[in-house]
Amino acid sequence: MAAYFAVMLFIGWISSKGTDNAGFFNGGRKAPWWIVAIAMIGAPMSGVTYVSVPGMVGLGGTAMGYMQMVLGFFVGYLVIAFVLTPVFFKMNMVSIYQYLEDRFGAASHKTGAWFFFISKILGAAVRLYLVCVTLQLMVFEPLGLPFVLNVIVSMAIVLLYTFRGGVKSVIWNDTLKTVCMVVSIVLAIIFIAKDLGLDFSGMVKTVRESGYSKMFFFDNVNHPEYFWKQFLAGIFTVVAMTGLDQDLMQRTLASRNARDSRKNLITSGLLQMPVIFLFLCLGALLYIFAAQRGIPETGDTLFPAVATGGYLPAVVGILFIIGLVSCAYSAGGSALTALTTSFTVDIIGTKGKSDVKVASTRKKVHLAMALMMGLVIIVFHLLDTKSAIDAVYKLASYTYGPILGMFAFGIFCKREVRDRWVPLVAVLAPVLCFILQSNSERWFGGYKFSYELILINALFTIIGLCMLIKPKNSN
Repeated sequence: MAAYFAVMLFIGWISSKGTDNAGFFNGGRKAPWWIVAIAMIGAPMSGVTYVSVPGMVGLGGTAMGYMQMVLGFFVGYLVIAFVLTPVFFKMNMVSIYQYLEDRFGAASHKTGAWFFFISKILGAAVRLYLVCVTLQLMVFEPLGLPFVLNVIVSMAIVLLYTFRGGVKSVIWNDTLKTVCMVVSIVLAIIFIAKDLGLDFSGMVKTVRESGYSKMFFFDNVNHPEYFWKQFLAGIFTVVAMTGLDQDLMQRTLASRNARDSRKNLITSGLLQMPVIFLFLCLGALLYIFAAQRGIPETGDTLFPAVATGGYLPAVVGILFIIGLVSCAYSAGGSALTALTTSFTVDIIGTKGKSDVKVASTRKKVHLAMALMMGLVIIVFHLLDTKSAIDAVYKLASYTYGPILGMFAFGIFCKREVRDRWVPLVAVLAPVLCFILQSNSERWFGGYKFSYELILINALFTIIGLCMLIKPKNSN
């Protein structure tokens, strides 16, 4: 851990040299597309992905059904590459939510920024919370150190490597993270298969014949894992959580131009599919291994229990720590940078201010965001969930839906709306979704909403915006 932190902080120090406000916000638009592509493979994957995706293979009969969403993810990347990216580059944006002010007005701009702020601060806290819990069990608790100190140390590291470099530091650390994550997963699979006495063909056969290999669910439309629910949810989740997320788009906007941005998005979208498939194969092997060894843990606790419980060579535990730390702290740093950018540009505003004034504001906001994220993690310590990744996507269905609806309406409908009422529409849409989800089984013959709820949320937002359309002769 100390070695990885040293490398991460060194990268942050090197990449921050000569960084001004533009370098912090968008990397000065000088990042090579292939570096951004490698960074973007791992960028959406946090400590939640690293621990929770393998763990979810054995929960609720989902098996490898997550790949249905992953197929939708790639289609979503194509939408971002060919629909959203050209718009953002044409308007030369620092924050993507500036589009909402140009299209609708100031109230819409603030609404999009605040929904992103709520989404990202909670989502990032869920991700870092999971890692802090794992580190508490393996490092801090054996040393007799409290959880609060764990959070303080974690946030201090995230703050240090992003404070000056911003998105430049994030991109290079994401590249390191992607390499560490893939290497750790591949080697963990090899060591577990070896302990089970399996060669490559034996491992493939064992996974295929296990109860964890089912990937596609077409038989029951009411089931949360039904293919078209998951596939469509994957498309719109990526469009909302990547294409309309300042955190992830900040890397893409660091590319030299829209063409380079398109190349990095398509490349990373393609490569994410085999990487996530490796996570799911690891999950199947973990459950098979746990059944043979009588290990009771499931879900998010399974991978940590197997990797660090003394069942396998110590190197597996080391690989687990490296992979987890690389995922967690890189994701935390990028979220912190995006929150600082959006809050500084969208909510406080930079128009008419000197670079010195903007830099001073940015640094104060950066510190405040780190403090707030740490407090939210401590609050999450009071909560408990079997699968953190499920919690993240459910949260996204409510908070990213209005953002998705606003952008979709703005791009595909050219009519003007009554801007001052947009915040009300954005609040009412998630409320209606909650009512719908709470009563869906009773109202629709047993139908259960899954992550496709984000589509309904966006649709409610679009309907609300249609009701706010100004007459053509109105000023």
